[in-house]
Amino acid sequence: MSVQVIPYCGTAPTPAELLGRWNLDPVLLSALAGIAALYALGARRTGLAESTKRWFYAGWGLTALALVSPICPLSVALFAARVGQHMILTLICAPMVAVGRPLDALAALVLRRPSALTQGAAATAPLAAGLFAVLLWYWHAPEPYAATFNSTLTYWLMHVTVFGSAFWLWTSLLAQLGYRSARALAAGLISTVQMGLLGALITFAPQPLYTPHFATAQLWGLTPLQDQQLGGALMWAPGCLAFLAAALAEVWTLLERASPPAEAAPYAPRGVAAP
Repeated sequence: MSVQVIPYCGTAPTPAELLGRWNLDPVLLSALAGIAALYALGARRTGLAESTKRWFYAGWGLTALALVSPICPLSVALFAARVGQHMILTLICAPMVAVGRPLDALAALVLRRPSALTQGAAATAPLAAGLFAVLLWYWHAPEPYAATFNSTLTYWLMHVTVFGSAFWLWTSLLAQLGYRSARALAAGLISTVQMGLLGALITFAPQPLYTPHFATAQLWGLTPLQDQQLGGALMWAPGCLAFLAAALAEVWTLLERASPPAEAAPYAPRGVAAP
């Protein structure tokens, strides 16, 4: 006799019950609060500016909201909701958290060297982009994706690795902005191409691929294929735009460096025209 496994976020909700479905898992809430508390302690020791800390708290707050809000159960019903959750975490929350320099805060607590971890992460932008691409493609392949509905451990392994690799990538990109432009440019272009390609493959697949949503997408007036196409489009457009913007920022920096400095106008005494 087969035993039905309930996904971590619960059963798929109907539109009528969605707003009442919040994920108040005490373990998750404790972990989110604990990380915020550790950051506050480390940020105080390393003397981070208030504006920097606000970026972390805003990004971490949005991360918590993406994990505990009705997006969680909606992602059981719709592939597009799961992709949307991932885009919020990787394209909005991760860069905001990275601006808050949590690695500096952690280094102040553990290593007593506020910039040690950040400097290490900043030197490996292409490697971070490659790892992020591998994890994104792996967890959005049909079989690994379906496995996250049958195991809470697998569910969190997906979220932690995808968010962690995105955080590493954004830390590298932001730290190298205008510094090691070639590395940041390569990382931005790699991320733009791979997210666009994966999103396009999902969008134009001729048949639905994600079995956990075959029966639940209809609760929301979508066929499984329509749900899949919407999810692919959400990955395709926002993912390309976010990392393309980072790559273009590096192109702009390279162009500014290549431009010769403007020559100063020849000095002329007051009242005398310059030659």
